[in-house]
Amino acid sequence: MKNIIEINRLNKEFLNPEAERQGESSLKVLKDVSLSVSENEFVTLLGPSGCGKSTLLKLIAGLDATYEGSIFLSGKDLRSNNVPVCYMLQKDCLMPWRTVLSNILMPVEIKKGNLKKAREDIKPLIDEFGLSGFENYLPGKLSGGMRQRVALLRTYLMEGSIMLLDEPFGALDEITRIQMQDWLISVWERHKKTVLFVTHDLDEAIFLSDRVLVMSTRPGTIIKELRIYFARPRSRDMVLDPKFNEYKREILKLLSEG
Repeated sequence: MKNIIEINRLNKEFLNPEAERQGESSLKVLKDVSLSVSENEFVTLLGPSGCGKSTLLKLIAGLDATYEGSIFLSGKDLRSNNVPVCYMLQKDCLMPWRTVLSNILMPVEIKKGNLKKAREDIKPLIDEFGLSGFENYLPGKLSGGMRQRVALLRTYLMEGSIMLLDEPFGALDEITRIQMQDWLISVWERHKKTVLFVTHDLDEAIFLSDRVLVMSTRPGTIIKELRIYFARPRSRDMVLDPKFNEYKREILKLLSEG
């Protein structure tokens, strides 16, 4: 299976003009990061706060080109090619004055696509994403979980086969978060895309992923790759499996040492 994301010897630092004037070094955020993600694979970045996980997603999304090393998406060097990706932040970023349907169709609107056709084409997805009957609601009338479903469907409709999800469930309560994990994995298993997912939650990382990449403290680097050997489709029963706790113990050990 071919690699859709390929990163080699990536280094990133933030320059602080004030610090430079005082003769201090810049802030090193990522150090010698190398990773790959195969087509339709679900890979999670897990590490302590401030280790550069979100910065790494921004670099892959093409929002910052000041880095050392290389980033290839679908075989194209990001330095010389504009490669579209589907990118979602923790905050849903819905437009409060636009309806659910209008928010979802924003990628089509931005691309100046056929909105009438798009409204018809996404009807099955509206139902599958649990949004049927809410098309004309404003975001302020929705629960946190519903808002994230809207944001995820909008992200799914963006151009590109790569989805970058930066802690999409981080602001939700525990019960809603578990429900959203179950829902996301069921949708992803039906509509495969290549996913790079960021979280601080160990259970979430293990439950969702084909592989978990554990990062060190800043400057962040990949200290261990764990392949998750649970069959798909995933079941919530797996969290009770002794193997699940073995993964957790190994990740906790890595985090305490890194």
